[in-house]
Amino acid sequence: MNPNPVIDMPTRKSEKVVSLKDIKVACGECTLNEICLPVGVDATDLGKLDSIIDRKRPLARGDHLFRNGDAFRSLYAVRSGSLKTYATSPDGQEQVMGFLLPGELVGLDAIADSYHPLSARALETTSVCEIPFSDLESLSAQLPTLQHQLLRIMSQEIRDDEHNMVVLGQKSAEERLAAFLIGLSNRFQRRGFSPNQFNLSMSRGDIGNYLGLALETVSRLFTRFQNENLLRVDRKHIELLDRQRLYTYSGSQCSEQKDPQESSGR
Repeated sequence: MNPNPVIDMPTRKSEKVVSLKDIKVACGECTLNEICLPVGVDATDLGKLDSIIDRKRPLARGDHLFRNGDAFRSLYAVRSGSLKTYATSPDGQEQVMGFLLPGELVGLDAIADSYHPLSARALETTSVCEIPFSDLESLSAQLPTLQHQLLRIMSQEIRDDEHNMVVLGQKSAEERLAAFLIGLSNRFQRRGFSPNQFNLSMSRGDIGNYLGLALETVSRLFTRFQNENLLRVDRKHIELLDRQRLYTYSGSQCSEQKDPQESSGR
């Protein structure tokens, strides 16, 4: 049964929505190979990369991929589903740090100190590829294209963090939520899914936690955006009705040429 069904809209054409896919065997056959670590790696070298990757058993909703303080041994590429990363305060309160979608790497922040500074938990049934870092380092030294891609991903992480600091530090509540939705829309589009219809695997509470907004504020803004015909909400299913106006709300300019990973909410 599809865990993320497309909800038929009577007045609009139904579009493809991200859903759990069958797990394939190799990077070369993976539908995410143009946005994940193998970008730019030729077919011969792709086999070398594939040989070090372990396809782990899927995580159930609520399962941890790793916890804060765990020893760092591997990076993980999300194949399907989604994860959230979070920190825990001394009094046990969670601070959501980001959400990871298919094609994105998890664990880069653990390289410096050889342990995970955050925890990562599945928001739904989620499958990942485990990439042992020692093997990846050795292989990257042999494959310049792989090394370049790894550096590019790290640079993107830094740029996303800088952008998120601006969003959380300078923008209003309306701008924060609009930027978050536009970021998700762009990320789904990059992965070949509809930019206008998608499911939110994270709760409203997690969204508010991440954006620094109260749950009531997030709920009120979703209602307001829906009343203003910016979007349509059906539980976790979101349909964006006017992306241009959402860009305006977010304080950004609407440009299809913009890097889709910007404003990603990671």
